[in-house]
Amino acid sequence: MSLTLPEKFDQYIDSRKEGFMRIMDFKKNGGKVAGCLCTYTPQEILDAGGIANVGLCGTSAETIPDAEKVLPKNLCPLIKSTYGFAMTEKCPYTYFSDIIIGETTCDGKKKMYELLSEIKDVHVMHLPQGKGRNYVNDNWYEECNILKDTLEKKLGVEITENGLRDAAKKRNELRRLTIELYQLQKHIPPVMKGTDIMLAMQKGTFALNVETQIETIKALIKESKEAYFERGERPVSKKDKRILITGCPTGGVIQKVGMVIENNGGVIVCKDDCAGERTNSQMIDENSDDIMRAIADRYLEINCSVFTPNDERIQNTLRMAEEYQVDGVVELVLQACHTFNVESYKVAKAVEDMGIPYLKLETDYSSSDSGQIETRIAAFIEML
Repeated sequence: MSLTLPEKFDQYIDSRKEGFMRIMDFKKNGGKVAGCLCTYTPQEILDAGGIANVGLCGTSAETIPDAEKVLPKNLCPLIKSTYGFAMTEKCPYTYFSDIIIGETTCDGKKKMYELLSEIKDVHVMHLPQGKGRNYVNDNWYEECNILKDTLEKKLGVEITENGLRDAAKKRNELRRLTIELYQLQKHIPPVMKGTDIMLAMQKGTFALNVETQIETIKALIKESKEAYFERGERPVSKKDKRILITGCPTGGVIQKVGMVIENNGGVIVCKDDCAGERTNSQMIDENSDDIMRAIADRYLEINCSVFTPNDERIQNTLRMAEEYQVDGVVELVLQACHTFNVESYKVAKAVEDMGIPYLKLETDYSSSDSGQIETRIAAFIEML
């Protein structure tokens, strides 16, 4: 694609303009960009090809009215927002992506990819529906090799075994640092507000290389430890109720749900979703004889409600609830996310059987139910 700005560029706010100019300068200097839509995308394959990978999942209601001209209104807000930013050319990372990588997770996403492919070059990885068949790992391994071949052909890069091993080491380092950051919240009181971590991690998805992410998290850990252990700063009260948040991706509701929890006497001490500790604890065997196989196997271990069964996710939620000494569990379900909505019954039962209060919030990215959400969260925390 030619390196030109969108027609409506002059109408954008300054921060969005800066994003467009940043990514355009990166591409002018020969950079390749892949937009990713799920944690199942093997990032090491992109890293090994020198391809910057950025998260494209929509987290705002801004473009949903535009998306609803094409997509049904009763669809997940994340899907509508993602498509809306592509069709309106309002997201710099979508606009300048050389390729977008999706996976056949939920039905809404995989059908949206068909429409998205009319706007951008989209490669879809075929994710299995479960993990209990002998052929599943081989099939996903082949999908990873197909992705490698596609990137080499379309973007003119070379992805070598050594490149994959180096990428695996760096990604493992990033995962270990991410877990170290999350586990600071085990302290009583926690080292920082959970929303500060959530915002930092969301910002990291727009870094153009893994080294930047590593240094950013190192700096955040260092500063947080110094503030807490050396200067005695306590940004969170001991009295605040310790909350585990689980369910759908939280990127679009950090303010609507996360900040409301922390403004009403709660603190998010752990985030058990696809970008949380559960997923980052899954490492790649850097010394495997077949590094591509090791990469493929690691990503297939990720536990998401699109798999059936998905008991490992619930077991992990219970483990984290105990380790982080939580007072309550809040499950976030985005409207029309049927897999998480159905699975929430099993989560609620497991959590309540453990003696921990549970609250389910079904919402979207709009502000129409903000008052109701705040009332329910405040009552839940007061009850704790």
